[in-house]
Amino acid sequence: MSSKPPRTAAEEYRPNRYVSLPAELDPSTYDTSPEKRRAEAERLAIRARLKRQYLLQLNNPKPPAVIEDPALLRWDYARTHNVYPNFRPTPKTSFLGAVFAIGPILFWIAAFKTERDYKEKLIREGKYERPFSVF
Repeated sequence: MSSKPPRTAAEEYRPNRYVSLPAELDPSTYDTSPEKRRAEAERLAIRARLKRQYLLQLNNPKPPAVIEDPALLRWDYARTHNVYPNFRPTPKTSFLGAVFAIGPILFWIAAFKTERDYKEKLIREGKYERPFSVF
């Protein structure tokens, strides 16, 4: 009596007449060619080697000063050093750039001008006590 392995969820799935079969479970949508399986196995082997190397560095009793994770380095490069080739100027980014670049300058100009005008008005009316006055 040989017992069969339990069926997977994909094998147990039966399409409902109200819902179509998901593309992940439809055998006609994914390719199970030997080349694709070989490439997938190769990628998994590379990932496993990189993971093993990283874990060996991480669990080393005398670790180096900096533990480099190649995936993290690639991610950091993509986030910081490689921004402009992927940047697309749009009206929204142009507006936000103008607001954050020119907005604070205009705000401080207006704030200083109103404060100066208020002081000047008080001085003309004679109601302003000048600090550090010599006379």
